[in-house]
Amino acid sequence: MILFPPAKINLGLNVLRKREDGYHDLDTCMLPIPLCDVLELLPSEQFEYHQTGLTIPGSTDDNLCVKAYNMLKAHYNLAPVYMHLRKEIPMGAGLGGGSADAAYVLKGLNKLFELNLSNSKLEEFAAQLGSDCSFFVKNEAQIARGRGEILSPCALDLKGMYLKIINPGIHVGTKEAYAGVLPNADGASVSSLIESPIEFWKDRLKNDFEGSVFSAHPILLDVKENLYDEGAIYAAMSGSGSTMFGIFKEEPTLSFQNNSTWMERVLEF
Repeated sequence: MILFPPAKINLGLNVLRKREDGYHDLDTCMLPIPLCDVLELLPSEQFEYHQTGLTIPGSTDDNLCVKAYNMLKAHYNLAPVYMHLRKEIPMGAGLGGGSADAAYVLKGLNKLFELNLSNSKLEEFAAQLGSDCSFFVKNEAQIARGRGEILSPCALDLKGMYLKIINPGIHVGTKEAYAGVLPNADGASVSSLIESPIEFWKDRLKNDFEGSVFSAHPILLDVKENLYDEGAIYAAMSGSGSTMFGIFKEEPTLSFQNNSTWMERVLEF
């Protein structure tokens, strides 16, 4: 079985308040995009995890894909599998690649072993692995609240438009991103702003992480301004960064073909 866990972008991201458990309540719209890792799952005589592509730091035991397998194995006594992850989505980029990989392991194991778990049950398991993981079970545009695990449908159609994503190879840690954010629960909800015409998003749909992250990494503000100069109708940082993206009505060109440290893609919705 071969699966393609996708990246996501955030359209607006409000940090509402810090909770007693140390997490923050968020309000955002998450949208899957056609930039994917590759995940292979096969029955095996013993459990094996193999990873290629971009290097994932840390031990195998801490890997979210392995944790996802062990979680379902503890509940359903699964047989061993061979798992191969080809990593294409950069880490620490605000694109949710690790969360997508974990969610797709759950989805793949559900199908491989005919567990017949509902999406709601898969979302429950996914929420235990990470705040964004539940989003990737349905893999469609959704409004995310709470830590990111409280999901509701979002009627969003960007078909025919183009997405340009730029990752300058800067790793923004979660602690770093939250350190400079002042929570504010008084603004308009992301869901209400998403319903407005996309031409109005530029001045209304904000990512609360941009202020502090741009201060620490001014190049990201330059990238955002360049995206608007190129004709983007909306540009922003995804998640806590450092990936920047612009939405275009006409197909944009690549800007950094000769810069090997940057990742740049033009995708069609």
